[in-house]
Amino acid sequence: MPLIAEMTKRPSAAPVAGVVEPLRYLRWAALGTQCEVQYVCADPVAAQIFEGAVVAWVAAFEAKYSRFRPDSLVSRINAAAGRDWVGIDAEMEQFLEVCHSLHFMTQGLLDVTALPLMRLWDYKATVPRVPTAVEVAAARRLVGWARVERTPGRVRLPEVGMALDFGGWGKEYAVDMVAGIAREHQITCALVDFGHDIHAIGAAPGKPGWHIGLEDPTRPGIACWGSLALANRSVASSGDYLRGFTVDGIRYGHIIDPRTGYPVAHGARQVTVIAPTCLQAGALSTTAFIMNPADGIKFIQESMGAEGCIVTAHARHQTRGFFNYVVTS
Repeated sequence: MPLIAEMTKRPSAAPVAGVVEPLRYLRWAALGTQCEVQYVCADPVAAQIFEGAVVAWVAAFEAKYSRFRPDSLVSRINAAAGRDWVGIDAEMEQFLEVCHSLHFMTQGLLDVTALPLMRLWDYKATVPRVPTAVEVAAARRLVGWARVERTPGRVRLPEVGMALDFGGWGKEYAVDMVAGIAREHQITCALVDFGHDIHAIGAAPGKPGWHIGLEDPTRPGIACWGSLALANRSVASSGDYLRGFTVDGIRYGHIIDPRTGYPVAHGARQVTVIAPTCLQAGALSTTAFIMNPADGIKFIQESMGAEGCIVTAHARHQTRGFFNYVVTS
């Protein structure tokens, strides 16, 4: 769950002596969040064409891959679990290859088959409850990327109750794709922000970079503990301090460790990762959050091109190069 709350410290939208172009803003609701693209484009016709391409691509992506759409391809695959093979196109083949790569890269911690566990720990329920150990064990038996059956042009979930969910990284993937659309339209200055999963193209007008606030997990929605300056980089943040529930004085967050079947509870509050792509940043931040802070920082540090910071209740742990992006004044 990306939790970068300040979004951007917006530069002025007014042109300065013909040097600094004004920012355009495209905002709409999609993918279960607020989507925004800030960008510079001097030609209003070209801007309109670009915005139309972005909104159309996101709408098609959501229609196909959202498990909340009953007619989506993902929903059809889930509905056929334990019964039928489902035909898929080349794009879905590629998407499943991304699932395979992320599962391998994250040592199995990012698993798109973990939906049975997420449903069990339903923090959105009117009266949330802690499932029994028997229920957790039963849900865990339905989880495992290696169990997904694939042949060219087809996919099958072999047991009733298995299900796919791309919510763990689909939004980050979409950010990267929209950034690619911007580049195809010769836009060299843009900030793509889907629910605070962010990719920066170039720098903000008249600035050395885009400034991104880092939410203070002890005061969410009120304060930031720091700020980043980014150009041609992505940033994503994971944390469980906003989503979860409390039973008998014990808080259970929404991020589940697929190895145990239980919510993560080892002291991490927030993980922020800077990487070349938003998909990489999001995958690393979620994986590092599931790991303990020491292993999480090591995991980020060993990932090429990535830097990160893990905030716990008592300290902040960061990779060697993270400070290079921190704004000090």
